[in-house]
Amino acid sequence: MSFDGVFTYAMTKELKQTLEGGRITKIHQPFKHELVLQIRSHGQNHKLLLSAHPSYARVHITKETYDNPAEPPMFCMLLRKHLEGSVIESIRQVDFDRIIIIETKGRNEIGDLSTKQLIIEIMGRHSNIILVEKETNTIIDSLKHLSPAVNRYRTVLPGHPYVAPPSHGKINPLEATEETVIKKLDFLAGKLADQLVATFAGISPLLAKEAVFRAGLANRTTLPKSFIALMDDVRMNRFTPCIYTNNEKEIFYVLPLSHMEGEKKQFDTLSDMLDRFYFGKAERDRVKQQAHDLERFIINEKAKNEKKLKKLEQTLEEAKNADQYRLYGELLTANLYAIQRGMKEIEVINYYDENGATITIPLDVQKSPSENAQHYFQKYQKAKNSLQIVQEQIERTKQEIDYFENLLQQLETAAPKDIEEIREELIEGGYLRARPTKQTKKQKQTKIELERYVSSDGTEILVGKNNKQNDYLTTKLASKDDIWLHTKDIPGSHVVIRSKNPSEQTIIEAAHLAAYFSKARQSSSVPVDYTRIRYVKKPSGAKPGYVIYENQQTIYVTPDEDLVIKMKKSI
Repeated sequence: MSFDGVFTYAMTKELKQTLEGGRITKIHQPFKHELVLQIRSHGQNHKLLLSAHPSYARVHITKETYDNPAEPPMFCMLLRKHLEGSVIESIRQVDFDRIIIIETKGRNEIGDLSTKQLIIEIMGRHSNIILVEKETNTIIDSLKHLSPAVNRYRTVLPGHPYVAPPSHGKINPLEATEETVIKKLDFLAGKLADQLVATFAGISPLLAKEAVFRAGLANRTTLPKSFIALMDDVRMNRFTPCIYTNNEKEIFYVLPLSHMEGEKKQFDTLSDMLDRFYFGKAERDRVKQQAHDLERFIINEKAKNEKKLKKLEQTLEEAKNADQYRLYGELLTANLYAIQRGMKEIEVINYYDENGATITIPLDVQKSPSENAQHYFQKYQKAKNSLQIVQEQIERTKQEIDYFENLLQQLETAAPKDIEEIREELIEGGYLRARPTKQTKKQKQTKIELERYVSSDGTEILVGKNNKQNDYLTTKLASKDDIWLHTKDIPGSHVVIRSKNPSEQTIIEAAHLAAYFSKARQSSSVPVDYTRIRYVKKPSGAKPGYVIYENQQTIYVTPDEDLVIKMKKSI
């Protein structure tokens, strides 16, 4: 795990420097496992993200913007009651473990000074956020409740005393010396990285592997030196926040990892690094959970239409043989005298062939000569009548496949707030049934909100994340001379530059957005068409999000996530 005791130590230092002495002004809980505290400190406003997510637990200052629910959850309301307006007295780490305590001082309901502790335990799926009354060490409430039936060691429920997670009696690595390492490790037993993890507090397998790697031929001389050198970097705050990318796998850490191969990207602060590393990750995980049934439905519908298309194409091939069936019928009628019941085929002269060539016609042994002829005439009429109908059905089926392909792409880039709009679209299209609701009052129509970005020269760029947003952006919001962009022949978002004469750089940056929010996100040299809104039309009766356009130009870009983040943070 990258967020180990060493990382927690470094993050605590960063938070102390930035937030200690600050005042908590607002508290929000945008998602089930995440809290955002707005803090005014040293003349600036900061947003502190606290996450107890099972997979993405973390603590850091964030610049991201989160959408808050209309009704704040109960835990959020409780934190507002006890912490809003309080001053952060101290931020500290507990025993070099993945536990951070934010101690606050404020006034309670009757005006007396009261000290509270907000305890953040960053422990994977066991992560939690707990509010404790310091004077009595009593739990006021927690994000996740832990009853005695679940855990015999400690109970995490309101009114119970706070008990820290069990300590394993490990050694604080910052207090260790080379002699300590030599004494505590069994160099003959092997698996030295595992022994470091088991012996010293806050050491992850990632850091232990780095110590062994730096030791070269790890022995009683080299390994203690490399390990203590790493701890000296921690002790002296020589941190280098980096993200390492290797074979599409990303790892972050606070110290340089020489054993990691691949691309390395360095950041000024740990918070900037975590903002970048977790950009979209937790959101996509939430979308996957919320839209699991929706995704399965869309995949099934797409598969059904693909199967239908194959059958229609087979029918079309048969329909194209209509003239052949007519020929068989006419030749059989002309040669009825030569056919006897029970024959499997007959070879006759083709009167329509200039050379008078013969042709072999298959026969049904159960039918009479005239019935065989009539059978071919019937197949001719059926094929002739179905030719146009089948072609129309094939076109409609292809449109359905494209439509569901587009929806799947939208789910890949959707935010949690976009999911309901996609679900509503499928209900309005008759694909899904509306969910029963107990509410009798007519609900207000939700206002469509678009993703907003700003180019390097300050021009506003809007992005539609689903078909409802695409239709609203392209057909209602945008002006006739705004610039419209979309990936060429690839499912993706509608992008609009709110300018009549944008710079070439703005067009390139908008094209990056169009490519990033498309099925070709992971591709290079993605073709993006752009034209003015006046040349973009929605055909009558077309599917949501479908348009046709002309007078376009094409630009090729390779999607750049860093550029997308930069433009979003410019808002």
